Amino acid sequence: MKITINLAASLNEICRIHLQNGIISSHAHSLIVKSINELILSGIVKQSLKVGDIVPNFILPNAFGQPIELQNLLASGAVVISFFRGHWCPLCSLELEALQQALPAIQTLGAALIAISPQTPHYTTLTVVKQEITYEVLSDRRNDVARQFGIVFQIPEYLRPVFQEQGHVLPKYNGDESFELPIPATFVVSQEGKVVYAFVDPDYTKRLDPIEIVSILRNISMFNKSD
Repeated sequence: MKITINLAASLNEICRIHLQNGIISSHAHSLIVKSINELILSGIVKQSLKVGDIVPNFILPNAFGQPIELQNLLASGAVVISFFRGHWCPLCSLELEALQQALPAIQTLGAALIAISPQTPHYTTLTVVKQEITYEVLSDRRNDVARQFGIVFQIPEYLRPVFQEQGHVLPKYNGDESFELPIPATFVVSQEGKVVYAFVDPDYTKRLDPIEIVSILRNISMFNKSD
C-alpha cells in the first residue's frame, strides 16, 4: 500500500478543525498548551532513551492475548516501537493509520513494527479491529514498559476535567486511577537492541512521519550491506 497520508499536515488539520468547530474550547486549549509547556520544562525528554542506549527486553500481550517478546522480534531484524496514548486520541488514530500504510515498506526492509499503549487488552483489541491494524498493538498496563523508556508523565489535576468533558475517561480505558500516559514517541531499534533513532516530543500533536521511519530503516539496511 502506498503512503498517502501527510501525517504532519493531517495532524495540524485535526487540531485546527477541533478549535474552529469548538470541539475544544479556547479555555481548554489554553490549559492543554500550559500542560505541554510544563512537560517541556520538566526535562522528561532528557530522561528518555537516546540513540546508542540498549532497549530493555519486554513481554506484552497483543490484541489477542498472545505474549509478544521484543527479543524474539529482534532475532529477525530491526524493530520500530511506537508509543501512543490510546484509541480515544484522534491524533493517535491517524498515526496508527499512517503506520499501517507504511507497514509493507517497513517489512520489505526486514523490520517489524509494534505499537504500545497503556490501554487495557479490551481497548487494545477494539483499536486493532476498528482500524483494521495488521501489525502488533500491545497493552502496557500501568505503563511499565513506557516507564523503562523514560516517557511516562501524569496528566495534571487541572487538565483532567478537560479530558472528562471530551469523553476521554482514562481510568476506564487504562484500568487504573494513575492518570499516567506515555509521551507519543517512536524508537527505531537495531537488531543488536540499540536505539538508532529516537523521536520524543512533549507536544502530543507532533509525531514521527512513517516516511521518515522508512528512510531511517533504509539507511540501516544500506549500512549493514556495506559492512
